[in-house]
Amino acid sequence: MKLERFEGDEPRDLLRALRRALGAGPAIAVGQGRELPADVPPGTAVVLTTSGSTGVPKSVRLSRHALTASALATSARIGAGQWLLPLSATYIAGIQVLVRGLVEGTEPAILSGRFSAAAFAHVVSGMRSSRGGVRVPTYTSLVPAQLQTLVDAADDAEVRRALASFEAILVGGQALPAALHDRATELGARIVRTYGSTETSGGCVYDGVPLDGVTVAEVDGELRIAGPMLAEEYVGDPELTTRTFVTDGDGMRWYRTGDAGAVTDGRVSVTGRIDNVIVSGGVNVSLDRVERVVRELPGLAEAVVVGAPDERWGETPVVVAARTGEAPELTEVRAAVEAALGKPARPSALVFVDALPRLTSGKPDRRAIRGLVG
Repeated sequence: MKLERFEGDEPRDLLRALRRALGAGPAIAVGQGRELPADVPPGTAVVLTTSGSTGVPKSVRLSRHALTASALATSARIGAGQWLLPLSATYIAGIQVLVRGLVEGTEPAILSGRFSAAAFAHVVSGMRSSRGGVRVPTYTSLVPAQLQTLVDAADDAEVRRALASFEAILVGGQALPAALHDRATELGARIVRTYGSTETSGGCVYDGVPLDGVTVAEVDGELRIAGPMLAEEYVGDPELTTRTFVTDGDGMRWYRTGDAGAVTDGRVSVTGRIDNVIVSGGVNVSLDRVERVVRELPGLAEAVVVGAPDERWGETPVVVAARTGEAPELTEVRAAVEAALGKPARPSALVFVDALPRLTSGKPDRRAIRGLVG
């Protein structure tokens, strides 16, 4: 099967290319992948090159079956209707919004250009429609930074109405602070926390519960995922493919997520990246756990915690956040972290910047942020 590179960033062009890719082809290459083959195995729909926010970019091969299985499992869990795409269409969450529309036979609404609360409310106002006299449910997918923007602008009645109008708002890409979740819920938003990755065709665990057909297990502290949504391979990297996708003695294929977590009574909890750990004074400190504590403090809901060199301790956590009108002092941050995680996890600095560097997906650019603190 031919692999054609998708150029540009117009979501409706990508929607047309995806419609062909989910049918007879050709498959499409999305992202900045280099040296990709001209042909891919039959059944391939998309080769998506990840952003590489914390490592080397990887070109993930996704089949038609994986993408449609994910879309069908989502509609089985939360319902079917019309979707709004406010995300970049060239990341897995955006691609899945388009795929769900194709699978359900509905044209997705698209928010083009820079995301803002006003633009979001305007597009949502045009989605109110019915079929046969029955209202068509609406759905959307956001990253936490976008949800924060909408919550902060909720004094505007149109923004409030827009937030409350969706049957479900999927929020993923990074951990959602509890305070932000609660504020959005108070405004009438029906939030669904999602967990997944490009390798799982997007979110495959909703509010801690795996979608139908998905199995999540904890092996030696690492979460592993099995199911029909798994990617086929990393194109051009058989060694990484073998290391990441493993088959057990019963013949079940698993994706090793690299995330630390647990599965208790069927519910999945994620505590952070296994490799996002520093050694401070001889003690292992999970930066993800520090970040979760910090993000519950006023004014730090979008803060990022990175490791920085320290002459005495080797490395210490550093909090980097965008300037806002409300923010605690470093002493308050250190006290909160110490109370939750102990002294070794206390941040050594609180750095404010005009704006956090972000990838086009909306996620924080952690490599760039790390560069800000040395």
